[in-house]
Amino acid sequence: MNRSNLYSGLIALVVSLTCFGVINQFNTTEKTVRVEHISKTPSSKAVYTLDEEKNIVPLDFTKTAEEVVDAVVHIKSTQLNNNQSIQNFQNQSSPHPFDDFFGNDYQHFFGPRIQRQRIPNVGKPQPQIGSGSGVIVSHDGYIITNNHVIDHADDIEVTLHDNRTYKAKVIGTDPTTDLALLQIKEKNLPQIAFLDSDQVKIGEWVLAVGNPFSLNSTITAGIVSAKGRNINILKEQYAVEDFIQTDAAINPGNSGGALVNLDGGLVGINTAIASTTGSYSGYGFAIPSNIVSKIIQDLIEYGVVQRGVLGITIRTVDGNLAKDKGLNNVKGVYVDSLMTVSAAKTAGVKKGDIILKVNDAEVNASPELQGLIARYRPGEKVTLTIDRNGKTKEIDVILNNQKGDTKITAKDAEILNMIGADFKDISDSEAEQLDIDHGVEVAKLYPGKLKNTTQLREGFVITHVNGKPIKSKKHLVSILEEHSGGVMLEGIYKDIPGQYFYAFGLS
Repeated sequence: MNRSNLYSGLIALVVSLTCFGVINQFNTTEKTVRVEHISKTPSSKAVYTLDEEKNIVPLDFTKTAEEVVDAVVHIKSTQLNNNQSIQNFQNQSSPHPFDDFFGNDYQHFFGPRIQRQRIPNVGKPQPQIGSGSGVIVSHDGYIITNNHVIDHADDIEVTLHDNRTYKAKVIGTDPTTDLALLQIKEKNLPQIAFLDSDQVKIGEWVLAVGNPFSLNSTITAGIVSAKGRNINILKEQYAVEDFIQTDAAINPGNSGGALVNLDGGLVGINTAIASTTGSYSGYGFAIPSNIVSKIIQDLIEYGVVQRGVLGITIRTVDGNLAKDKGLNNVKGVYVDSLMTVSAAKTAGVKKGDIILKVNDAEVNASPELQGLIARYRPGEKVTLTIDRNGKTKEIDVILNNQKGDTKITAKDAEILNMIGADFKDISDSEAEQLDIDHGVEVAKLYPGKLKNTTQLREGFVITHVNGKPIKSKKHLVSILEEHSGGVMLEGIYKDIPGQYFYAFGLS
């Protein structure tokens, strides 16, 4: 055998052995996998922040999450649609109040998400079920949430973090701030402590706690992006929008949930998002805790919110306004006009004044001024620091209520809680327009006798009770307080022809 043939044979042998090994590798049914176990935490704390003493400490959300998650609840609100004949009876041009939450507008409330159950039988109720969040604010069962979470609900169910479920009672609502206070029958509940929201700083870490998309007890982290935001989402006449903006991820179902700092203090109540889709896009808004605290106190003590007002129209001072009006600076809030009955006017404030401070708090935008005044009741005094023609002066103002006086508005009797309604008097001009001599309008409905047992809706004008003419809200309440047994309401609607009757029972 010559040398070339020997080399060729050796090469062939190497190739054959290699191919055989490769084939065996593919044909084997047994594989060896090496698994390594790590005995320590897979990741270490690499992010740090400063505490109050400016010490560098690890940034850790776990302790805060454990402290607050038990005090945030899931809220299910159910509205029972009336049958088809009643649906035709209603004003069809008016959208369902929940429809706005997921429309095409840039700003959205983000809860509750409604699941509509269409039932062919027109005589059977068609429930609409919404999901939102709430925050326990006292050990004896008081819960704060957004008004739009429970608005128009016939039944409200609260589920705690430990899955205990309760029926909730509406203590009171305030559409001007989009807040509502509920209560469940339970004691020794966990609660979240309130923080002074004025001390919250832009850039500070916060956690949003709630139930987005019904994913209970969800916690997300972000920072305070801005303060004093007005996004024009509340449509009430005396609406207060002084929102805290955050980039913590919040979505439909987060409405009424908590925004807390790293110490577990309540910074605000999550309320709305800015989004083109209705889902989180990086911009969330919360009602500051200082406003929330005042609303809770009013609803518990009076049953209704006591809103002090200055009686002025205002604009934020900016470069364009300063140039147009010849102002010396671009800070503060410009007094555009004063109402006929105005607390500020009585105290000496004039058109063209620039409000720089309320007491010791600086104001640089209209929402900040609205938010500060919203913390005071009629009859209380605030000191305004103003700039008038370049000179600074202080003016003490005794705030009015919305009617123009300093009286505290009391919610009438327990009877209104029982029947679940608020009423307001019909003015002489309204009575003349409706061609009636007297009447009282149903301004607001809550879960109660009227919603549970009748098909009456808001806007109904009561002209008679059990055949007796009703002249005022006070007159109506006194009749209901003295009566037991069946009640027959007679009246009209402003937008629907005809006379209507509703009956319910009082024990």
